[in-house]
Amino acid sequence: MTVNRWVLHLDGSALPDRKLIGGKAWSVARMAALGLHVPPAFVITTEACLSYLAEGGFPAGLEDEIAGGLEWLEAQTGRSFAGGDKRLLLSVRSGAAISMPGMMDTVLNLGIDDAGEAALASETGLPAFARDTHRRFMELYSAIVLKSPVELAHDADPASWRAEVAKAGGEVPADGRAQLRGAVQAVFDSWNTRRAKRYREHNNIPHDLGTAVTVQVMVFGNLDELSGTGVLFSRNPLVGDPVPYGEYLPRAQGEDVVSGKFTPLSLEAMHAHVPEAHGALLAASTLLEAENADVQDIEFTVQMGKLYLLQSRSAKRAPAAAVRFAVDMVDEGRIDPATALSRVSAEQVATLLLPHLAAGAAENAQLLLAGEGACPGVATGILVADSDEAERRAAAGEAVVLVRATTSPDDVHGMIAARAVVTEQGGSTSHAAVVSRALGRPCVVGTGAGALALVGRLVTVDGATGKVYDGALPTEAPREAEDPRLSRLIQWARERSPVTVKHPGEGTPADAVDVDLLLAEGSVDDLAGALTGKAAARGSALANVEIARAVRRAGVRTMITEPVLPALLVALED
Repeated sequence: MTVNRWVLHLDGSALPDRKLIGGKAWSVARMAALGLHVPPAFVITTEACLSYLAEGGFPAGLEDEIAGGLEWLEAQTGRSFAGGDKRLLLSVRSGAAISMPGMMDTVLNLGIDDAGEAALASETGLPAFARDTHRRFMELYSAIVLKSPVELAHDADPASWRAEVAKAGGEVPADGRAQLRGAVQAVFDSWNTRRAKRYREHNNIPHDLGTAVTVQVMVFGNLDELSGTGVLFSRNPLVGDPVPYGEYLPRAQGEDVVSGKFTPLSLEAMHAHVPEAHGALLAASTLLEAENADVQDIEFTVQMGKLYLLQSRSAKRAPAAAVRFAVDMVDEGRIDPATALSRVSAEQVATLLLPHLAAGAAENAQLLLAGEGACPGVATGILVADSDEAERRAAAGEAVVLVRATTSPDDVHGMIAARAVVTEQGGSTSHAAVVSRALGRPCVVGTGAGALALVGRLVTVDGATGKVYDGALPTEAPREAEDPRLSRLIQWARERSPVTVKHPGEGTPADAVDVDLLLAEGSVDDLAGALTGKAAARGSALANVEIARAVRRAGVRTMITEPVLPALLVALED
């Protein structure tokens, strides 16, 4: 690996610190080291991003190192970024050290211009593909870099596209290096967007990490009928079944899957289209899960029947899947119980133990919408179509359900505020699905047209079945003792916890402070003072994760509540 200050070549010869190069670049280097088929790439480090954000411009030497990275990619591929008959086109992607799926910016097909389109058409013999690739770049660059989103006609020419971009107030540079500079700046700037900050705050991710930028050789899922793109999870991220799960979209690029604007095919359908690539994908999935000892989320492209891996990361998972993954991997000998506990959050267990639809509740209910369940769970609220409105109404104490045609990174604050998310379009690997699983929100995708017409209705969303019902349906609460996997997590947690957490039926110390009573007379902020020096606390409020954390910070050594696992996991956070 060539060592510079700001730019590193991801050839697999070394594995730099994830904090320096971000999770995306780390996975590219790791997959290359494992001998998997990965397009060549270099990375601009998080240190360069932090310097850019602090100084308001590229740090000294960065542009020269980027030029060196381009020369290296040209040597690796035999293509030219500056011109020639074989054009080098690039993807430019963000990649923080801690995964933030769907939060920041990506530009594809960078380096194309009118001459590049002609060269691509001549090389492939597919002028329609070359024109489609040029249009995709113009749209993405306008939206991401110029902040002037446009929809360009598929049957128009580049001059017409440029005129449309100009009407929106932008201009896409023809020079590839100018394009790259703009794209890198846009990715750096995306670290401080509202959506990224809101996601970090919600997930307790530090604001001072910065993002790396991965610059990678393009492979084309939109090339022909033997090309496509998709996402594979090495196990089911909704419920935890130990079988591969994912989607494939023929003749498309990665942003088509994430956008939710297209309905992808199943992995079984991929096997029918490109069987050799499908087999290679399953083999890579098995290898990457074993190497990382965790369930993987793998992004891939197929070009003319050949598989290319673009990224592999630990999968975001619904609460039920998180519990099953953790326990199953202990049973398989892949991880130990302490690691299993670290992979299940108190919030996930609390969500898992929220009420679900009561038996028979749906039988006489009015079914409003049916789609694909993308994150299990049940929630009731008023349908709201605007993310700002959802955030505002939720802050006022109202239960809302966000409904959109599709979601984008600009909707993250609304998704955080909502009790559930519903989209008319998209599949189980769309932006709405992936982010909802990360947030633990019940989610239904692909309901078809008509969901937005229901704005203002009170609905109940069942993210397991993919159904949306009229009104508030009756629910019942699950019991953690009835779930054998939760029972095992409780056992492991009790063996390691510095705090004793007991059910009310297991005995309550006489000096235990009633937290429910304290909260009735004050607020969470008052707990620290009221509990200082107290050995024990009791009350149903301790099932609330934030209240359990406040009680733990006060130094309490015994908690009596039900359920017990969220409080035990809070105790283990230290």
